[in-house]
Amino acid sequence: MSPSLPWLLVLSLLASCLLVAQEPPVKKRKTPVPTYERVHYGSHEHHVLDVWVADSPIPTPVLVSIHGGGFLNGDPYIEPPLLKLCRNAGISVVAITYRRTNEAIAPAAFQDAARAIQFIRFKAKEWKLDPQRIAARGESAGAGISLWLGFHDDLADPDNADPVLRESTRLTCMVTLDGQCSYDPRFIRDLFPGVDIYKNPAISSLFGIDINKLDELPEEKLKLFEEVAAINHVTKDDVPALMVYTRLLTTPPRKRARARIIRCLARS
Repeated sequence: MSPSLPWLLVLSLLASCLLVAQEPPVKKRKTPVPTYERVHYGSHEHHVLDVWVADSPIPTPVLVSIHGGGFLNGDPYIEPPLLKLCRNAGISVVAITYRRTNEAIAPAAFQDAARAIQFIRFKAKEWKLDPQRIAARGESAGAGISLWLGFHDDLADPDNADPVLRESTRLTCMVTLDGQCSYDPRFIRDLFPGVDIYKNPAISSLFGIDINKLDELPEEKLKLFEEVAAINHVTKDDVPALMVYTRLLTTPPRKRARARIIRCLARS
């Protein structure tokens, strides 16, 4: 398999591997020693990433793996079968982590992931990576972050004193597993009327709110809901996204206890 393999085919291969080898991202599993381990891309202790550079005579495309964990936990993680698939295909892998909601509420995790993408581009020449071919994948919270990155306008700041922040945040494509297109509790409440699944503790922590006072929140919180909702950034010129779900979406959820994860597809 060549590094020039069309990205849509790569997405299909990645999705197949995700379904076969999915594992809670917080569970430790043996993986090959990274080429570069626990590299800091920022100042926080959770601004770290692991890099596995594929063996290739030319700069390789990159898959960025963003872990899940409800924005509350997790470490740089990539399933070993998926890592092997990528390296055999001449695709390098970078697994990142980000600040938890008990350390910084949204949009911190999303901004951290954006900076990680910029850092990878900044190091691309040194690590022999192709800065024009960077994809993201993730499960759960990592899926939401991947979608946000893929649909959001470029966050590059060409005049910034920090050379990392001058780099682009744009992706080539993304593949997600059990991802949400929005964490806006108002959106979720409207999508599933008559049930309380929008009262998810992870959402309360993500935004630092009392979910029981949803209709009394200040305007700044409402704007925050809208900013971190990937669906609000979708435009017709965005890159491809493959969204994979492990459970049927046809059964209406009845209450929060039976709907541990809310899943919704981006609507055109």
